[in-house]
Amino acid sequence: MDHGHVEGMPLWLSIPFIVMLLFIAIGPLFFHHWWEENKNKLIVSLVLGIPVAIILIAKGLHHELNHQILFDYVPFIVLLGALFVITGGIHLKGDIEAKPAINTLFLAIGAILASFMGTTGAAMLLIRPVIKTNSERKFKVHTILFFIAIVANAGGLLTPLGDPPLFLLYLRGAPFSWFFGLIGPWIFVNVALLVIFFVVDTYYHKKEPKAAIKEDHTHIEPIRLKGNLNFVFLIGVVLSVAFLNKQYIPAIEHHHYLAFIREGAILLMAILSLITTNKKMRYQDNKFTWTPIIEVAFLFLGIFVTMVPALIYLKENAASFGLDKATQFYYATGFLSSFLDNAPTAVSFHNLALGMIDTFPGANLVASIPEVLLVAISLGAVFFGAMTYIGNGPNFMVKAIAEENNIKMPSFFGYIIKFSLIVLLPVYIIAQLIFL
Repeated sequence: MDHGHVEGMPLWLSIPFIVMLLFIAIGPLFFHHWWEENKNKLIVSLVLGIPVAIILIAKGLHHELNHQILFDYVPFIVLLGALFVITGGIHLKGDIEAKPAINTLFLAIGAILASFMGTTGAAMLLIRPVIKTNSERKFKVHTILFFIAIVANAGGLLTPLGDPPLFLLYLRGAPFSWFFGLIGPWIFVNVALLVIFFVVDTYYHKKEPKAAIKEDHTHIEPIRLKGNLNFVFLIGVVLSVAFLNKQYIPAIEHHHYLAFIREGAILLMAILSLITTNKKMRYQDNKFTWTPIIEVAFLFLGIFVTMVPALIYLKENAASFGLDKATQFYYATGFLSSFLDNAPTAVSFHNLALGMIDTFPGANLVASIPEVLLVAISLGAVFFGAMTYIGNGPNFMVKAIAEENNIKMPSFFGYIIKFSLIVLLPVYIIAQLIFL
């Protein structure tokens, strides 16, 4: 970035970004019905984003703005949209016995799928079968809580498809295969949570009324998977993200017409999914609607535009923040990912790390920052996204589907006090002590 003509980015220009994130955090809690309307989200994004865009252009920073929209926002929405469409064409149904071993196996499968079909895709595929399987049981809230932690968050650590913050770090130069190197923390956190869940579920299973267990035992419907062709399209998306990039096709850097070859291939997979999937299965059985992805598109338009001043400010002033250790990056990224969206949080800390190359002389650089910081940011963003309902997109969707099915979920603060602080945080602290 060329800042020769800029006197430094004033901090006050980051206010719209903070306001945007506050809207996302408190909108669903305080003015729920107004905030449910997607057009209101678009209005908020435009009201906050347009003035910022005008100021950036006036400051001669249109390149930064263009880059943010064309090379961050567009690929981000295309990937999320395609995963949303393709996984929306896969239908899993059935009702097997809700024994602790079965429930734990469901969550373990979700942890693996999350890295390859995205945390949102895996969560949306599995949440209804998990609820159906547990429908005869009286105690099931804990199963949904662990589902959020494992399937909607911690499972998505191994590829850029797994969780939006990782895709944005991939767009900043982290190789696709680099994320496989996080397998140690992925195994540790997911296995730890699965073991805790198994113990908790065994305890509650023993407390179940006899009638519930009997009914669960007699109501059996075999698991069936429909829409299997969509797995081919999913593989197409994985291969597009892995291989259609500058690393494998250097010409992308020099020819403008190749700039969006990856997005074109990903869109093609989504279109093929829409054409080939049985309409009744997609729209009736899976209750597929376009609302969630439109919501993400509108909100992130505002986020990506308003965050440009914040990103420039962080890079320019990195040295003055006093963050100089990987553990500080892990907890700072984690804390903000819990209450803001973890995708912009990861990008913000990546930008902060860009200004800190001198603090880590001789460090191995990945995505232009010291590798140890990239590990810390990736782990913090993915794991801590589970600390609140608003830390990661699928959390809220899972909560909403559970409540549609008359499962009484804890309140916003109840979730943090009864689950995050006593179950998740200790696991994340141990993970930091082992891996960072």
